[in-house]
Amino acid sequence: MTITVSLISHGHGDDVLVLLGDLAALEEPGLRRVILTLNQPEPTLAAALSISQLTFELIVIKNEVPQGFGANHNQAFARDAALGSSELFVVLNPDVRFSGNPLDAMARRLSQLPTAGAAYPRQLDGAGKSSDSERLLPTPARLLARYLGARRQEVSAGTEPDWVNAACLLVRREAYGQIGGFDERYHMYCEDVDFCLRMRLAGWELVRASDAVVEHAGQRASHRNLKHLFWHVSSLCRLWGSTAYRDWKKSRA
Repeated sequence: MTITVSLISHGHGDDVLVLLGDLAALEEPGLRRVILTLNQPEPTLAAALSISQLTFELIVIKNEVPQGFGANHNQAFARDAALGSSELFVVLNPDVRFSGNPLDAMARRLSQLPTAGAAYPRQLDGAGKSSDSERLLPTPARLLARYLGARRQEVSAGTEPDWVNAACLLVRREAYGQIGGFDERYHMYCEDVDFCLRMRLAGWELVRASDAVVEHAGQRASHRNLKHLFWHVSSLCRLWGSTAYRDWKKSRA
């Protein structure tokens, strides 16, 4: 199955160069294209890219005005379609690091289950421990429990998550297109919750590829930055008022 990867850099030049090298080192035959969106001017990164030797086609989009997470990935999805789309579309954060070849493992998992719309890997934190990337619906009560330090791992072994974070998410093109991609009204935060809920409500499954492993430390900027905290709270309010949230909660009652 052919694969296109979407990356966004917002001052992440060093991480991007390392990750592009990691992607090239995979020698993954299915990986045909990487679309890198520069969400702000990065002349040093742009210069480094001009001399890079990669095993896949690299398309660089330079935004004149910064866009949100979902808008950038949707833009890359549309560009991929214009160039001749791949069967699989990977949403990937620049600070993710690989263990083995997670793309191959996730693609194989999707191929085993035609009703699967997206596959995700096991995520480890910076200390090599399992992260809390698999989550249940973010109700006010659950968020309060997390804030108070309780139940950091919401999903126990053998339990199905309601959603997963989109630091590394391999999506079937048909599923991404059917739901219209990410809701761009979420500038940052909760767009992955909304995406997973809408995909599942549309009849697609969300599956874990246990053989795929990535490391993602996670910045948790909303814990330190008031602007990010505002975005986080605004996104939560939008999510709680959404049809997807209401319908998914009703389906699980």
